[in-house]
Amino acid sequence: MSKVYDVAIVGGGPAASTAASILLKYNPNLQVVICERETFPRDHVGESQLPPVSKILDEMGCWDKVEAANFPIKVGATYRWGKSPELWDFEFVRSEAFVDEPRPAKFEGQRKWTAFQVDRAVYDHILLDHAASLGCEVRQGTKVSKIRRTGDRVDGFELEDGSVIQARYYLDGSGHIGTLRRAMGIRSEVPTSLQNIAVWDYWQNADWAVEIGVGGTRVQVMSLGYGWIWFIPLSPTRTSIGLVVPAEYYKSCGLKYDQLYNKAINEESRIHSLIHNATNEGKLQTTTDWSFMAERHVGENWFLIGESGGFADPVLAAGLTLTQMGAREAAYTLLELDRGKYPAAWLKEEFQSRQVRRVTNHIRFADYWYTANSQFAELKDFTKRLAADNGLDMSPEKAWAWLAQGGFIDDDAGVGPAGFSLDQVKELADFLGDIEYSETLTQNNVFKLDLSGAFWRDRAVYANGKILKSPAYVRGNNVLPVTGVFETVIGILERNSKVQDIVANVQYLAQQHGGDQDYMANVVVRIPEALEALIQDGWVKASYDPSFPLPPKPHRVESMRWNRDPVQREL
Repeated sequence: MSKVYDVAIVGGGPAASTAASILLKYNPNLQVVICERETFPRDHVGESQLPPVSKILDEMGCWDKVEAANFPIKVGATYRWGKSPELWDFEFVRSEAFVDEPRPAKFEGQRKWTAFQVDRAVYDHILLDHAASLGCEVRQGTKVSKIRRTGDRVDGFELEDGSVIQARYYLDGSGHIGTLRRAMGIRSEVPTSLQNIAVWDYWQNADWAVEIGVGGTRVQVMSLGYGWIWFIPLSPTRTSIGLVVPAEYYKSCGLKYDQLYNKAINEESRIHSLIHNATNEGKLQTTTDWSFMAERHVGENWFLIGESGGFADPVLAAGLTLTQMGAREAAYTLLELDRGKYPAAWLKEEFQSRQVRRVTNHIRFADYWYTANSQFAELKDFTKRLAADNGLDMSPEKAWAWLAQGGFIDDDAGVGPAGFSLDQVKELADFLGDIEYSETLTQNNVFKLDLSGAFWRDRAVYANGKILKSPAYVRGNNVLPVTGVFETVIGILERNSKVQDIVANVQYLAQQHGGDQDYMANVVVRIPEALEALIQDGWVKASYDPSFPLPPKPHRVESMRWNRDPVQREL
């Protein structure tokens, strides 16, 4: 009781270690403690990352440590999913463009656009040890048995031995269990009827479906009539293979977990061919992966981070990414609360709204992903009901309109929903259910900015250890950040509306900044897609004037295509 920490964290997974590392990087004088009930290393599901995690690892100062562990480089994913049983690929970097380079490599060039497939027993241990190396007090084998509270304020973590850990701030990084969330009586909402279970095991010496360069590969996501299988290489010798099925299917199928798991692997020819020389570790595990969203993510002196605050179905492989992004932003918020520069209410509201919108968009997109999958032959009634619960008529034009309701401009100043660009959403039309979108950008030539009914609001930008206020327009549920490519497009449209003048402005920017690769890639090249997102979200009114030419068709780099890998041997 004599020592009061600055920050106490329950749980020692990536959410906790990310928050602790960010806090201590930017303020080494903080006293931070992590209480983890287990002793690492320990296995954990959720191994596939998305590229934004790599940037966070670099900021934490442990990207080199993770790279040295020799995890497979995730170049993308191969799917059997959608309107055809044929395989198709989604790649962050084109496999033929992926450059061979020795490992361990640096966080530069192509590695900024890829991700890892991690063995969580190793990965989580690396991150926890890294937090400790920065000065975090890590207590493994320490269970928080009770949360002491007064109203909405946490007073301490009571441990099993009766001792109490006190701090100025408390973070819940305990995952789905939500130790602090439950103790504080925070209700959870289930914004979807998609309720699945997952069954998985680890395998030694499975073949990789494809080897790309040095250490690169794609995860495999294979539909079955009643669910789907993931195949994720975690190291040169270890692979995670799991099955996801609706909870109600499992209850009705009459099979035990192991029977259903073995049945699925034997029936999926591509996966079966990859394990003909492999042996499983006999560690079959199960969990529910029911999507949910906490009613609140922040209180008087506490924050929910990672899956304690919300969870989206794993089909989009966003779990670790959402966890570490949210934990980073919680750490930034605590740093700014100590600085006292901004009102606490604004900082907390920005954290809350960002987490809710980010996870909700992934839940929403996952629902579409399921309902658009005609490979679910035995789940047709399930997908129809899921679509009906969302008010989603799966006709092409209705599907696009439903996706657009979530907004194509997100809180991370991106263009597209749930980590997919607007162009990529259009590409999905070739592989998932047909999407009939309006080519407003190429069929019109007058574009007028429309900010009517919008109000000006400061939004938080999290960078270099500080939160900056960044302007944005808000109208209803839509947000228009006045930063980056959007700021550039707004500036052009404030002076011009005719397509020829807009094109001339873009050409001028390209000439002025031709030597700045980051500006070209993040602003100039993205202007057409940003303009289309502004149209789709109602910030720009598009029309056609026959006296003007139509705009040139924008160049797009495809990230999805039908699979071209050599045919695997089927046993």
